[in-house]
Amino acid sequence: MQRVRMSLPYFAACGWDAEVVTIDAQYADLAKDELLLQSLPPGIKVHKVKAFRKALTSKVGLGSIAIRSLWYYRKTVNCLLKDKKFDLIYFSTTQFPVCTLGAYWKKRFGVPYVIDMQDPWHSDYYINKPKSDRPPKYWFAYRLNKYLEPIAIKNASGIISVSAGYIDQLKLRYPVIQKVPTATITFGAFEPDLQIAKTNQKNFAGLLNDGFINVVYIGRGGKDLHKAISPVFDALRTGLNTNKERFDKIKLHFIGTSYAPAGQGIATILPLAKQYDMEEHLVEIIDRISYYQALLTLQQADALFIPGSDDPKYTASKIFPYLLTKRPVLAVFNAASSAIPIMQQYGVEHVYNYDDVTSENLFIFFEQLIKGNFQTVEYNADAIEKYSALEMTLAQCRLFDRIIYERH
Repeated sequence: MQRVRMSLPYFAACGWDAEVVTIDAQYADLAKDELLLQSLPPGIKVHKVKAFRKALTSKVGLGSIAIRSLWYYRKTVNCLLKDKKFDLIYFSTTQFPVCTLGAYWKKRFGVPYVIDMQDPWHSDYYINKPKSDRPPKYWFAYRLNKYLEPIAIKNASGIISVSAGYIDQLKLRYPVIQKVPTATITFGAFEPDLQIAKTNQKNFAGLLNDGFINVVYIGRGGKDLHKAISPVFDALRTGLNTNKERFDKIKLHFIGTSYAPAGQGIATILPLAKQYDMEEHLVEIIDRISYYQALLTLQQADALFIPGSDDPKYTASKIFPYLLTKRPVLAVFNAASSAIPIMQQYGVEHVYNYDDVTSENLFIFFEQLIKGNFQTVEYNADAIEKYSALEMTLAQCRLFDRIIYERH
């Protein structure tokens, strides 16, 4: 959803007239954010679809919004494709079961489709993990994804992904797509969002602690982030042991760490903090917050922390809001993550991989933070343009154009 929203202001200038089909917000479990509509260009057609009520489908173990809305998506888009000529269908969502409809529409109406792989769909990442480390309903989801993914991927006309690793994995799994047009495109930096967040700050409760140096991460948690977080906890614990008065000022915030409905998530960062006796210096807010409250909180922070997954194919696709704030950033990733070279292009000083990061690296960052030595951060202008939402939209449209050209 976020990729399409940030691209809509630029699609027309790139030669593409877009219409959006999305789920009516009343059927979704996530926090509603009406402010998202403020960034949409005027005149965009938005078709809202229904979904079966969760209270009904949960009785048979199916609570996923993708499954609940599948029939309504089929019905609505069937009507659109019958009434008007469309050149392309673009799936940009992590609710992957909806993407299976692309194969049906391509066969029935002859319309090519592109899938945007923002995360892995079918993955073996958790298969050898302890049960306690796996997501809820893992075995059901694993089998469902294993069945549905090939339906969508084998028939796709093009694939976009935030990670080249995801595309490589799909091509190995499904050789039939070896010659299908693909592109690795990160999420773009969309600066208007920061102003929308500031303008509406009265709508949001403050989440940070007055009197502390607040270091903020907003995003999902999980044990796969622990390798990136552990060196930071270790460095801060050492700092507290050697100079408690100075390091006592630092408060780490991990916000929105679970995808589960509000009140149903489980802390995944606090247990790690307890291992380092750091719980008094950490706040984990498990429930998700709205997108613009997240952007406002990033702007209010004294510094930002971005931990990466231990999955080498994982890319922190949403790093750009952090960089747009011009707050000091500390980032620790898997050495293979594409986020590291991107942040280096921007000129981020404190970006490391968790195999090589040293306590000295981290102490330098926190000492500068405590002393107030960080000024407003200015990043490389060429990188800012290269990864802007406009440039990322142009990259998407080049793939769309190629697909249309090769069909004729």
